[in-house]
Amino acid sequence: MNGQNRADISAGVAVKIVLKQDQRSGKLTSGIVKDILTKSSSHPHGIKVRLQDGQVGRVKEIEKA
Repeated sequence: MNGQNRADISAGVAVKIVLKQDQRSGKLTSGIVKDILTKSSSHPHGIKVRLQDGQVGRVKEIEKA
């Protein structure tokens, strides 16, 4: 699943995000969602989230449980 729909993401979900500094390389960072920062229901580049470790980025993949 891609991370473009806000309804697919909730706190506690394991995701892979791209950090701002990694947007050019496309390097993904794994983590657990703490907060959803995007207010709209969808976003073409991915929903922006804050991970439990404090890192902020856009969701590229939602990991299967």
